Amino acid sequence: MTKNMTLGVVLLLLVVCSCYQPERNCANFKNGKFSFTAEVNGEELTTTFVRNDSIELDYFQGRVDTSSVRWINDCEYIVKKLHPKNMAEEKSIHMKILSTSDNSYKFEYNVVGSTKKSKGTAIKIE
Repeated sequence: MTKNMTLGVVLLLLVVCSCYQPERNCANFKNGKFSFTAEVNGEELTTTFVRNDSIELDYFQGRVDTSSVRWINDCEYIVKKLHPKNMAEEKSIHMKILSTSDNSYKFEYNVVGSTKKSKGTAIKIE
């Protein structure tokens, strides 16, 4: 393979890879029932939540919490507990959907004002 041919292949790969955008059909996930599993202190814990555009009900370890949902755009929203039990629960959470599939979405989240971000995947179950 000649030097020019190799350069051409490398440039073609760069163009193809840089044009890739993950699928983001975020509007499909504004409403529904979802589950999210996270590892906390070595234990897998699952939360189920039901979102109806502006309200979210979270079911976790026998408790139900209600949060408001304020959509910034189709793929980003702010979640705030309506009845916080402590100072930590008073803080709003910024959620950003990074990519979607038929029945799930990958997201990034952080406490509003914090730079520390975490990632997760939510699965639409209804």
